Amino acid sequence: MELDQLPWNGILRCTITKLKLKLSSKKTFLLVCLSFLFSSLIAQTNVTGKVTNDKGEPLEGVTVTLAGTENAVSTSDAGTYSINAPTNGTLVFTSVGYGDERVLINNRPVVDVNMAQAASDMNEVVVIGYGTRRKGDVTSSVASVSADDIARVHGGSTVSTLLAGKMPGVSFRMADGRPGASANIQIRGMGNPLFIIDDIQQDKGQFDNLSPDDIENITVLKDAAASIYGSRAANGVVLVTTKKGKTGQRSSINLGGYTGWQNWSRFPHTTNAYEWMVGKADAEMTFYGRTDITPEELEKWKAGTEYGYMSQDWRDLIVAKNAPLYSFNANVTGGSEKVNYYVSATHLDQRGVYGKDREFLFKRTNIQSNIDAKISQRLKVGLQINGRIETRDQPGVPGGDDYWAARFALFRNRPMELAYANNNPLYPNDIGHNTENWAVQTKALTGYWRSDWRVLQANFNAEYQIPGVKGLTLKGKYSYYLADNVINGHEYTYDVYTYHPDTDIYEKKVGSSNPYRERRLEKVFNNVSQIQLDYNRSFGDHTISGTFVNERIENKRTYTFQHGVPKINFLPVLQFADLDGQNYADIEAEQARLGYVLKIGYNYGSKYFLDFAGRRDASWKFAPTKRVGYFPSVSGAWRISREPFFRNVLGENSVLNDLKLRASYGVLGDDDIGLDPYAYLLGYRYGEGQAILDGVVVTSSRLRDGGVVIDNLSWFESRITDIGLDFEMFNSKLNGVVDYFYRKRTGLPDRKYDVLIPSEVGYGLPQENLNSDARFGGEIALRYTDKIGELEYNVGGNFSLSRSKFLQSYKPRFENSWDQYRTSGENRYSDIFWGYEVTGQFQSFEEINNYPVNIDNEGNRTLKPGSLIYKDQNGDGIINGYDERPIGYTTTGQPNIQYGFQIGLRYKGFDFNADFSGGALYSWNQNWEMRWPYQNTGALRQSIYDDRWHRADLFDPNSAWIPGKYPAISFTRAGEVTTIKILRIGYTMFAI
Repeated sequence: MELDQLPWNGILRCTITKLKLKLSSKKTFLLVCLSFLFSSLIAQTNVTGKVTNDKGEPLEGVTVTLAGTENAVSTSDAGTYSINAPTNGTLVFTSVGYGDERVLINNRPVVDVNMAQAASDMNEVVVIGYGTRRKGDVTSSVASVSADDIARVHGGSTVSTLLAGKMPGVSFRMADGRPGASANIQIRGMGNPLFIIDDIQQDKGQFDNLSPDDIENITVLKDAAASIYGSRAANGVVLVTTKKGKTGQRSSINLGGYTGWQNWSRFPHTTNAYEWMVGKADAEMTFYGRTDITPEELEKWKAGTEYGYMSQDWRDLIVAKNAPLYSFNANVTGGSEKVNYYVSATHLDQRGVYGKDREFLFKRTNIQSNIDAKISQRLKVGLQINGRIETRDQPGVPGGDDYWAARFALFRNRPMELAYANNNPLYPNDIGHNTENWAVQTKALTGYWRSDWRVLQANFNAEYQIPGVKGLTLKGKYSYYLADNVINGHEYTYDVYTYHPDTDIYEKKVGSSNPYRERRLEKVFNNVSQIQLDYNRSFGDHTISGTFVNERIENKRTYTFQHGVPKINFLPVLQFADLDGQNYADIEAEQARLGYVLKIGYNYGSKYFLDFAGRRDASWKFAPTKRVGYFPSVSGAWRISREPFFRNVLGENSVLNDLKLRASYGVLGDDDIGLDPYAYLLGYRYGEGQAILDGVVVTSSRLRDGGVVIDNLSWFESRITDIGLDFEMFNSKLNGVVDYFYRKRTGLPDRKYDVLIPSEVGYGLPQENLNSDARFGGEIALRYTDKIGELEYNVGGNFSLSRSKFLQSYKPRFENSWDQYRTSGENRYSDIFWGYEVTGQFQSFEEINNYPVNIDNEGNRTLKPGSLIYKDQNGDGIINGYDERPIGYTTTGQPNIQYGFQIGLRYKGFDFNADFSGGALYSWNQNWEMRWPYQNTGALRQSIYDDRWHRADLFDPNSAWIPGKYPAISFTRAGEVTTIKILRIGYTMFAI
């Protein structure tokens, strides 16, 4: 008989694999087995040792396993262990945050091990709300960026402009690029998120205007984990942690800064005066068969030297390239066994792209001070102070948004309208719509507008480890926030001029006779108090954690607005006699919230995780019976790679190093429902008009909402499900995240229609929580990090998809099937764009005359070669609203697809980083100047002029047509109105 193998693991496992010899008796076989059993028992020994980190500190909770078995123990709080093992066995040491260690016993009774911290992304510590946790132990969907990630990009003046494309499921979109502008942030397209800065709820303005140099990390809660923030968490939560000094860190002074230049990367160009006139003559010949413009006149416009035939390049005048942006930071940081500190100051200056004088500007100075002190072995206290002064300064021109007016001028102004009369910079020209004349947009001529914010916040915190109960900690925090904003604006009266070349006289005219002086004073006071009790304790492989928080939030805002009509430009004093009572405002608003948070977590062997969390919230917005809500959540994770079968199946040297499956479900709230404060109380609106009683002018009031109280409306409820997978491969060089989510939102406000109220009553039914919608999608993120010699590199990318669908309204009703198809939102994507489907362009008049479908509702008599052909969807021979179909996606808000790509290189002292971001499943509906040539008789877009259908000889109606992308352009003459009623230009990326 031959025995193939006999592995001994404390218990004899005798396997006879092949029978080659016949034994003379069963006793002989029994004797052989007993001899092997005896030798095995002799080889067993008790192995002890201590496990430490690279600093020599003991490691608690390290799992020590005998290789190939399920025999395992955990280290004590002193890092020691004891395990029975064969003298020639192998021990495997594993712990979250450290690389696995395999050590051969080799007849040693004591085996000490030093564990090195692993490079695994799973070891990153992330903020999860009222606490932190290693990423490998997180059971919910989170995304984060570190200080290093933020420092790589300097693309704007606010924090939100630096984050585009860096986090999966988080989208960013900027409305414009004015100095101090911020980006709109949404998490999975769900709406405006809640911002938490150092555990304190804040508004987006405070988030945007932090100094990026002071941020340690930003974490985003994307799923049910946000339930701990209750009635404000339905759209996700953004958590910001500022920098602190570290215990044992040497004191250091750090100086840093950057400077750069900003330009418009893409903005439509318009034609010069000659091309504008050619287009006008072409349009008149095409649509009217005649034009007053002669070839000789066009030649004069082409030369552009004769007075009256000059061309103004408005883009060159308004847009000045290379607008400067710079920032400088100085900070001091360090720490001892008793005190650690971080003190920082940052100054930023950003100038606009308008004008060589750069009168559009944004400046901000930030201070940040974080100090923590260890008073005793159990007591720690801390103080965090942050403040800023920010200024927005620009010209103030009568007529609205001054920054927008300058941009609008590029389309509104015709190229034959000169900015200065006779091109003389001393005389701004009267162009008839002088708000858009850049020549008058100067502080010296037309006035100024300036906003100054002064903000100061102080957080006081304390932490005490309660004696007698290991792992129990009491924390307290109080935050006081004060913000002050002063806005001063003064729009002057000014003159413009018309030049008369025959007399060489500049005729003075009134540019604006409406002086405007305003002052706004705003103050915001926030008081936040938190009492928090934390418990965290390990019992062998079992770890239990718990958190209880009581949070009170009070907010008060005062606002006054005064408007006057000063008699002269150079006296900015607001006198009572000059005040306009119609534009006076005095507002005082208060808010209050009260919340109780409970979190319970369980962890077994860093393999199985289960978390329960919830918040009881009370909001000032709603009636007492609708004020309180409960927002629970549950989440769990399974670290599959920690299972013995994982290594048995894939082997010890598998390319897959870590694999975690997680899932979460929870109920979250949103109290931002557009409800007036105290709508549940009967109230009046003061100052709604005036009446004369007995010859006395009396300010009148009226009942708010017609006298109806809204006491049956509360927050939206969002039920969020998330299933995700986290993994690492190739020795943790590649890490990735995959998620699927579904959010059902109920309680959207609407009014019932089946309860009739006579119109004589003067009001309708109030809104109630009636409708529902859903948002769902998925995301994936990958990052690969490695080095080749001294060259370190990393490549990362992420992709997110989020779609919205309206689910149900209150008792929907429709007049007919078409009405239901066209207007119903029930169970239909809500981010779609309706229009006519374009099938081509007419190539000749013969094709137009023979076309059976009436496109323009006038027998196609207004169509020309190049006109768009719309599909007759219902086959009735005419194009109208019944032919509209979904042709695109949302034209507002965030794109349905967001993606980002990053690459980084480092070689010795040099580094290179590039970040890219983009969006898709988003439709751009060309409108106004982008769609209509000569909109409001303004400028003509260059791309339309260059790529239009037109005659080879514009003065010869019989010359050949030259095809183009755009139909033949039109121009409305005085006394004549011709409209292409159904022209739609769009681009469909995917069919619905």
